[in-house]
Amino acid sequence: MRGRAAVAVAALAFVAGCSEATPSSSGSAPATSGTAVPAGAVKLTVASTVATGIEVPWGLAFLPDKSALVAERDAGKIKRIAGGQVSDVGTVDGVNASSEGGLLGLAVDPGYPGKPYIYAYFSSGKDNRIARITYQDGKLSDQQVILDGIPEAAIHNGGRLRFGPDGYLYAGTGDGSDRPNSQDDNSLGGKILRITTDGKAAPGNPDGRVWITKGHRNVQGLAFDGSQLYAAEFGQNTWDELNVITPGSNYGWPAAEGISQLDGMTDPIAQWHTTDASPSGIAFARGYIFMASLRGQRLWAIPVAGGKRVGEPQAFFTNKYGRLRTVEVAPDGSLWVTTSNTDGRGDARDGDDRILRVTLSTS
Repeated sequence: MRGRAAVAVAALAFVAGCSEATPSSSGSAPATSGTAVPAGAVKLTVASTVATGIEVPWGLAFLPDKSALVAERDAGKIKRIAGGQVSDVGTVDGVNASSEGGLLGLAVDPGYPGKPYIYAYFSSGKDNRIARITYQDGKLSDQQVILDGIPEAAIHNGGRLRFGPDGYLYAGTGDGSDRPNSQDDNSLGGKILRITTDGKAAPGNPDGRVWITKGHRNVQGLAFDGSQLYAAEFGQNTWDELNVITPGSNYGWPAAEGISQLDGMTDPIAQWHTTDASPSGIAFARGYIFMASLRGQRLWAIPVAGGKRVGEPQAFFTNKYGRLRTVEVAPDGSLWVTTSNTDGRGDARDGDDRILRVTLSTS
């Protein structure tokens, strides 16, 4: 049986209308019994459009004042959205946008504004990097690269950033179109990183490395339910994945794609045909992982509890808004969902790309 590596990490606290949902038809793993299913089915409604005309929105992060910062992948710019108004706050230095590379994930320092920093994951033309940038008075300044050497390629750049409840910064990377990177302990490709705000290995990481898991193909989604980390991963031609992240584990790529039951490898808790998903950003709210899908052009809702899937995934907004890249929980409890129709692979519509505000209810 494909099992989890039993690595004890003492210091690592893991830590405009309605859409009818459709159940998964993608061969997902069976639900795990013995864990309570979230009460009632979830219902999602597009309540409003927050912004339009955003150029390939990728990273999205909220500030304590409830405004949001959004990264434009190809332009390398960061915009602020507040009170329905969109403004430029600056350009990230050194961004080289090509194919799927560019300005990708964003995260806000959990100590903000006392620690007035944001973090950006971007492609430089040489590698993918993570930078710490001062953000004060509505402007960017004082950019410092804290980690470099993440493999870059036309595809498979990863790019999602997320602060954990333990205060450390997590990053999902891709294999950089070089499969052996995912199993190479000396490569940052195909890994999930856990680092300090200075770019060093966080205390408690297995073997003192900056990464905590390997064997990933292209991780573009990270989300926490309390201390439990989940990750979404692009498959190749067969299966996309939702994984429960356990430090020290090997998630199988390139030997495995989807559920494989290989010894020493960790299987996903849910899988989808690549035509139904191509998952990018994920977020956790009300007992569900919400997963934005690019090729699948839908938002998946996967009921989870205690690191297990406890029901069938439901699909929302299928083919209604095009490619969906990022989903984040807003301060008011709604979801903000970005489209990605101007990224060269979608069918751009008037007003694209846009950010949708989605409300949640359960019955």
